[in-house]
Amino acid sequence: MTGDVRLKTAEPELLVNRWNNDDARDKSEAELLLYRSNILGADKRVTNYGGGNTSAKVMERDPLSGESVEVLWVKGSGGDIGSINMDGFATLYMQKLEALKSLYRGDEHEDEMVAYLPHCTFNLNARAASIDTPLHAYVPKKHVDHVHADAIIAIAASRNSEQLTREIFGERIGWLPWKRPGYELGLWLEKFCKDNPQADGVVLASHGLFTWADTAQECYDMTIDVINSATAWLAKKTNGKAAFGGSRYESLDADSRRSIVARLMPAIRGFVSDNQHMVGHFMDSDAVLEFVNAQQMEPLAALGTSCPDHFLRTKICPLVVPFDPAANNIDAVLLELPAKIEAYREDYAAYYNRCKHENSPAMRDPNAVVYLVPGVGMITFAKDKATARISGEFYVNAINVMRGASGVSEYVGLPEQEAFDIEYWLLEEAKLQRMPQPKSLAGRIALVTGGAGGIGSSTAQRLLAEGCCVMLADINEDGLQQTAQNLAARASTDVVRTVQMNVTDEQAVAAALADTAVEFGGVDILISNAGIASSAPIEDTTLELWNKNMDILSTGYFLVSRESFRLMRVQNMGGSIIFIGSKNALAASPNAAAYCTAKAAEIHLARCLALEGADIGVRVNVVNPDAVLRGSKIWEGEWLDQRADTYGTDKEGLEEMYRQRSLLKRSVLPEDIAEAAYFFAADYSAKSTGNIINVDAGNKDAFTR
Repeated sequence: MTGDVRLKTAEPELLVNRWNNDDARDKSEAELLLYRSNILGADKRVTNYGGGNTSAKVMERDPLSGESVEVLWVKGSGGDIGSINMDGFATLYMQKLEALKSLYRGDEHEDEMVAYLPHCTFNLNARAASIDTPLHAYVPKKHVDHVHADAIIAIAASRNSEQLTREIFGERIGWLPWKRPGYELGLWLEKFCKDNPQADGVVLASHGLFTWADTAQECYDMTIDVINSATAWLAKKTNGKAAFGGSRYESLDADSRRSIVARLMPAIRGFVSDNQHMVGHFMDSDAVLEFVNAQQMEPLAALGTSCPDHFLRTKICPLVVPFDPAANNIDAVLLELPAKIEAYREDYAAYYNRCKHENSPAMRDPNAVVYLVPGVGMITFAKDKATARISGEFYVNAINVMRGASGVSEYVGLPEQEAFDIEYWLLEEAKLQRMPQPKSLAGRIALVTGGAGGIGSSTAQRLLAEGCCVMLADINEDGLQQTAQNLAARASTDVVRTVQMNVTDEQAVAAALADTAVEFGGVDILISNAGIASSAPIEDTTLELWNKNMDILSTGYFLVSRESFRLMRVQNMGGSIIFIGSKNALAASPNAAAYCTAKAAEIHLARCLALEGADIGVRVNVVNPDAVLRGSKIWEGEWLDQRADTYGTDKEGLEEMYRQRSLLKRSVLPEDIAEAAYFFAADYSAKSTGNIINVDAGNKDAFTR
């Protein structure tokens, strides 16, 4: 196996032991914990993103007394073992953790123990300890792993999970019934270890696996070996059996699947974004298609997930979209969709009202997170792209659990009340309340044409910095990919996508908007920036040159706007369209009739679109730059030579000439245009449409009034 960490949980291959003695040599116990954690988290078959915990009990020098004391190093709250660094671990005095037992008032009061954990902090470590800390502290072994391996949860979520655990592992691995993570479960684990000193670990029903050992390598080896034992046993037992009762539907081909999703996702997004803009993610892996096409998909999906981490990410259950791939009934599905989503909301509200306690937090968003589409795949929606993707990955884990459990026994989800008590756990609510406020463009989706150029890339960077997802479009494939790599390095690969597009090609423009819908769920912001520039006296202006300017700067802006309008109308969430115009649209320049006229057409098109967009909340505004030489693609070729010749200067003197021509005597940079575009994209300009902002350092001939 290579370093590929994509989801592979549907495959029966055993895990490869990644421990490398050369890599581990000369590391401290704490550093070995980090190494062990990272190689465990490198494979999603071991544990899902953010799931599981690892710990080590290490002798450290007390900074106050100078004495050697035992310290628990354990993954801090909200961390991910695959990507954790040393500062991701909480550190606590074991002596103080042991002393907490005298304060424990019993199961009904276990949540209050969380407030005592900060009092046990070693060396003023600012990393908050997680609710799982007692589970690690009270296991009487130096090293402890807790993971959510699909193969293990398949056993843990089976109707007869205790019997299956014994059949697979004998006395080596024990079993404990379902118990919500917390202080009481920590004491359960301690008692199990003392009563079963021969055991190397324990399966927690509907939850996951704990393993332990006295060295970091032994603990890692133990975890891998136990998961592999379960994987091999499941593969043997299910060999030759049709998963999920066999197929009911046949998958559409890949292009057809994306075509269906391009229509579904904006419609769903419009319905589920009442409280905040949501972002979507689409998956059509083999594991997903096998499940959505299966005979038993709907009854299994209705049972919900088992592992608490799965449940928190995917909600009580998915929504099954009534699409029939054989009939290709997408039009009927879109008509039924409002009623289906409303029915899900009503069911969720009923679930909340059945299960709520007097002190339960208010009901959260009642919309589904996961949408299963027969013959097509799975769609997930969340407040940002990474969360939507991770939610999908979690449901793939759940699918694999259901496959294994239903193949050897009967799959059981979490009891409804237990599921609710986890979802609306006061400690979970407190964690949500501590989350930072969303950025100004959180959940928004932008399409930026001319994305490989200086203004396009700077504008994309500005939008990304405010939490936006960006689809970069450009005709220059090499420049597009280089720009995307640079932006993704600053933001993340989750939020940057690319599409090669000629704005004058009607089919290419429609395909680009469809790709944006599939990748993110829709579009909220259009930065129409694709451009060229030309210079020639009128008698030397060819019809070809005239048409080229009109095609790109007028027709191209029309085509991209039209397709964006269509998508925004389906979403019914409003939107913002920003044209990157030019000072030349307002102030005539010599030897540039084709360019100036096409840019003037842009402005009038924007005015017309502002009228048409108002009734659906789509705002249309214009940013007019002037003389943005740095980083601009249109200034790299003939245009620069032509303008320099027009004004009787050379390349080096042209920028200075433009600077001195302005009222403010300042150069205009791509970042300046990006700031104006961001203003129109954000809600700061929510009451502005049909407007023009000149970013030209002051040019009296271009004053709008």
